[in-house]
Amino acid sequence: MTAYVALLRAVNVGGTGKLPMAELKALCEEAGLVGVRTYIASGNVVFRSTLAEKAIRSALETRLQAHMGKPVQVIIRTAAEMADVLARNPFASEPGNRVAVLFTDAPLSSDSVLQVPGQKTEHLALGKRELFIFYPDGMGTSRLRPPAEKSGTARNINTVAKLTEMAAAL
Repeated sequence: MTAYVALLRAVNVGGTGKLPMAELKALCEEAGLVGVRTYIASGNVVFRSTLAEKAIRSALETRLQAHMGKPVQVIIRTAAEMADVLARNPFASEPGNRVAVLFTDAPLSSDSVLQVPGQKTEHLALGKRELFIFYPDGMGTSRLRPPAEKSGTARNINTVAKLTEMAAAL
């Protein structure tokens, strides 16, 4: 069985998309996922499965839509892919709470990160299926509008590190 991480978009953020983690865990177990563990209340879950990424995403998105009454995007990575993202962090010397990773289903084009609306002091680096963003002045004041913000989900590098550790322990 492969260890995976699922990242849900727009769950328990800013008062929208309320989903208790106990319910998320139950939905994952109903989908046949094994060893399910959640991390903080923002839609992070690790588990094992014999299914492939697309099948897991489909199963979870179907269950989440039925449960929540609206579509919920799910980004899936293997434990090895999460470890690779962490290892490729181009801003590793910066504070973890000021570095975010925007995860997407498909690779972003290099053209899409050249002219990012709202960019001021932020630094961007393109990954495989993610965009690394360093916010020197903090995320709270940034007006940055990353190219995949409506089709991806971001986690700070501290969360990425914890999820990588949790998935590796499965």
